[in-house]
Amino acid sequence: MIARLRTERPNRYSAVAIALHWVIAIALLAMIPMGWWMSDAIAEPGSQALAYRVFQIHKSIGFLILALTVLRIVWRLTHPVPALPGAMKGWEQFAARATHAAFYALMLALPLTGWAYVSTGWAVVTDTPLAVATSWFGLFAIPHLPFIEHASEAARRTIAWMAMGAHSKLAWGAIILIVLHVGAALKHQFLDRDGVLSHMIPMLPHGDDSHGVAPEPTPAVRWAERLAGVAFVVVIGVAFGLAAKPAPKAEGQAAASAPAAAPAADAAVTPGTAAAWTVDKAGSSIQFTGTHAGKAFTGQFEQWDAQVWFDPADLAGSKAVVTIQTGSAKTGDATQEGSLPGAEWFDTGTYPTARFQATAFKALGGNRYEATGTLRIKATTVPVVLPFTFDEASGTATVAGRLELDRTALNMGMASDAGGDWVSKAIGVEIRVKAERAG
Repeated sequence: MIARLRTERPNRYSAVAIALHWVIAIALLAMIPMGWWMSDAIAEPGSQALAYRVFQIHKSIGFLILALTVLRIVWRLTHPVPALPGAMKGWEQFAARATHAAFYALMLALPLTGWAYVSTGWAVVTDTPLAVATSWFGLFAIPHLPFIEHASEAARRTIAWMAMGAHSKLAWGAIILIVLHVGAALKHQFLDRDGVLSHMIPMLPHGDDSHGVAPEPTPAVRWAERLAGVAFVVVIGVAFGLAAKPAPKAEGQAAASAPAAAPAADAAVTPGTAAAWTVDKAGSSIQFTGTHAGKAFTGQFEQWDAQVWFDPADLAGSKAVVTIQTGSAKTGDATQEGSLPGAEWFDTGTYPTARFQATAFKALGGNRYEATGTLRIKATTVPVVLPFTFDEASGTATVAGRLELDRTALNMGMASDAGGDWVSKAIGVEIRVKAERAG
């Protein structure tokens, strides 16, 4: 029997299994202190910017663990593993296999509860909405779970508290399992000297295998081992998830936002009587600036169109209309770029464009002018004044202007950050235009 088992079972795990084991182990060990630190640091203004970046890394590593765990389970089911030493007592064999099952369950449950939490768009630290997109190491976006993301605000709040409660206590479950796992490995290596640790560390000797290998458990025992391990994780997650359920909101707290109304069509543009200009897109830009989590950012819109009629000698007949594709906003930060199209920011699904229309111009002396008009973002239209400079040489004009907007007046980010704790209320907009006289 022993000879047959030795033939069927390898002396060590395969190279793929060993690599997956250590990569996941290192990632999991890094995640625990990272999670503890950022949970406190995210609420402190001085460490908020760094905590935000750590939070994005934490999410990315979590998804890496999830993907590698699925791969590891598939590999485990399709490749034989070393048998346990024959000298191990029955209860030790049961505990060893149950612990392995618990590890697999935990490595699935931890990232899945984290995924559920970020999908709610709710911050338990402040108990307020906080819609933040998820990207994998800034390379590509990871969608939120739709059955959570599109739930009511009350449901998302409850799920957020339950998911975070389970997630944090599962981290403690991971610590318990790691201590048990490491302790058992050291016992086998230095007390039993049976070579179990060499299964996962190839450079170690095999040890004393004079007692042969443990017999394979019956199917009933095998299922009991798996259920015991999975039950350990499920009980922790469910128990603390339910315990973390928040009390109902107090009267006066924010209610769920009403569905957005369909945008009205913009009126057709009537040309001005002043000279028409053709904008050189390659030589022009519309940029925006502000701060996010205490760190300055600069972005720009990559797609926009402008119709301009302007003449310093015919300011009454001058006019400008700029239409911006808000979904083209880029900041160089994948998480920001994933969040901006959301419903509480630009809501690009309902309102794909923003529109600036200048209807009156005023000379300020020299090459300085001022355009008065309106800016529409989503369903909100506000009056704006844009000071700018205008210089022309040989039929080519260069224009530079800057204004400051209050995003709260434009209903931008009001569910997550009405107070400007994360994103500055003041957003600077800077335009640089190069244009040629038409005709």
